[in-house]
Amino acid sequence: MICDSTRLQSSKILRPILFALLLALALPGCGQGPDAVNFDGLKIVDRMDLEYAQQFIVDHLANGCSLISISESGCFLLVPEGKEPPANISSDVTILRQPLKNIYLAATSAMCLFDALNSLDHISMSGTKADGWYIEKARVAMEEGDIVYAGKYSAPDYELLISKGCDLAIESTMILHTPEVKEKLEDLGIPVLVERSSYEPHPLGRTEWIKLYGLLCGEEERAQTLFDEQVTYLHRIPSESTGKSVAFFYISSAGNAVVRKGGDYTSKMIELAGGRYVFADSGDSDNGAGPMNLDLEHFYTRAKKADIIIYNSAIDGEVHSLAELLAKSHLLADFEAVKSGNVWCTNKNLFQETTEFGSMIADLNRIFTGKTNNKTKLNYYYKLQ
Repeated sequence: MICDSTRLQSSKILRPILFALLLALALPGCGQGPDAVNFDGLKIVDRMDLEYAQQFIVDHLANGCSLISISESGCFLLVPEGKEPPANISSDVTILRQPLKNIYLAATSAMCLFDALNSLDHISMSGTKADGWYIEKARVAMEEGDIVYAGKYSAPDYELLISKGCDLAIESTMILHTPEVKEKLEDLGIPVLVERSSYEPHPLGRTEWIKLYGLLCGEEERAQTLFDEQVTYLHRIPSESTGKSVAFFYISSAGNAVVRKGGDYTSKMIELAGGRYVFADSGDSDNGAGPMNLDLEHFYTRAKKADIIIYNSAIDGEVHSLAELLAKSHLLADFEAVKSGNVWCTNKNLFQETTEFGSMIADLNRIFTGKTNNKTKLNYYYKLQ
């Protein structure tokens, strides 16, 4: 069995068929579908069904093992408890042995997925301190010592990881900025999985990573059920646009407006909810996701006439009233959405809840269609008065 996932596309988004084709070229046998090839006599019997996710593929082998292939992250053979991996596996395939009970989680976006799966007991170490979690069960688990702080992704406590018997480090792509840390972890015998959910082009592609974590934790059925719930939210939203223009932003300590680029998943969520993101044309084809700084005059010109503005409190901290928002810049008082009273704010936990993107899009649709009132309580947004 051989693997060379570094050839897989990462920063540019591919259609699923093209992604699978590249995977087939990079991983002989791994991208060809069930019944196509044998691994040392073990046939691929099934492939995990994925609706939106494009950054990973899972093939199930006849002996109960699963081959996980992650774009530009690597290949992992998940071996069930009591089983042994097949012989002659290439050195670039990382073995993961279940049960995984001492995970070091440095990728914050994955915590909510483990929480939803009732699998926090698989995580014994975190790269985020207790006060950095808005996920209640994660915070409590750290306060009670069930999960301990093991250093941030760029400076993990290696001695602690070894003493706790760390069997997997789950990192965000930030670890690629400190490759020596990844190399050190692997030298210590700790498998490193660089999760790439942030590269998914569709918001529910991020949510669908719950299927991968469900596989790791032995909770595949629950993962499928939770994912299906979010898809149902999306399917209930009418496909036609509401015609509402939307600005999503926060004001930085430097006094700039920070918006999301047009290729970002936030822009896609607004579109799926029936809105039109006013900065949809921002960002280039090679780097169309993430934040973008604008001076307030430029932001004013582009967003002044937006029907709805949403303040991103996940970064800047919650704003509790319209007066607090206007105190950040006098220019905001002249915005059409401010004059019409159509100003909303995100809850702090918005970006730690990737498992709820379908529900978030449904909330946005209710805002855009005006199906809210002063007594309405949305899950992830609230109106500024």
